[in-house]
Amino acid sequence: MIETERLLLKPLTHDQLLKYIKDDHSLEEEFGLLSNKKNISPSLQDALKQTILPNVHNKDKNYRYNTLWVLISKSDHKIIGDIGFEGEPDANCEIEIGYGTYEAFRGRGFMTEAVAGIIEWAKEQDDVKTITASTGVDNVASYSILEKNNFIKVSEGEGMFTWKLKLD
Repeated sequence: MIETERLLLKPLTHDQLLKYIKDDHSLEEEFGLLSNKKNISPSLQDALKQTILPNVHNKDKNYRYNTLWVLISKSDHKIIGDIGFEGEPDANCEIEIGYGTYEAFRGRGFMTEAVAGIIEWAKEQDDVKTITASTGVDNVASYSILEKNNFIKVSEGEGMFTWKLKLD
């Protein structure tokens, strides 16, 4: 688990992911949190079923790189979004992150704080030297989060920006 000033970032186990997908508030009950409607996008639902769940279930993989990490607001006592990696570090010691904040909690700096927490965690991992992310060119909120965390835009194509942060 990662703790920041206002957040707890918790990597979900296989059983917790199943509760997350079910969205019946059993995950919140397990964590002692208030119920909150999740915004699980169709692309995240597909990733959960096709990639995340099988990879988290695979004991040969480091589940922290393959699972979803929920963002828990300490003051709200609610899950307010999620963040995760697109798998384990590659041969160049790069990992890619993806993230989303539930609509009711946007604009409060939570994701900027969560990304900063993930960066600090990644710096402690021997097999991570660079973090990458992709954002839509029109998703100003998403790429502002990366800019605030010192990511550099390295390319643009097909309506997307690619961002990198070297960990030194």
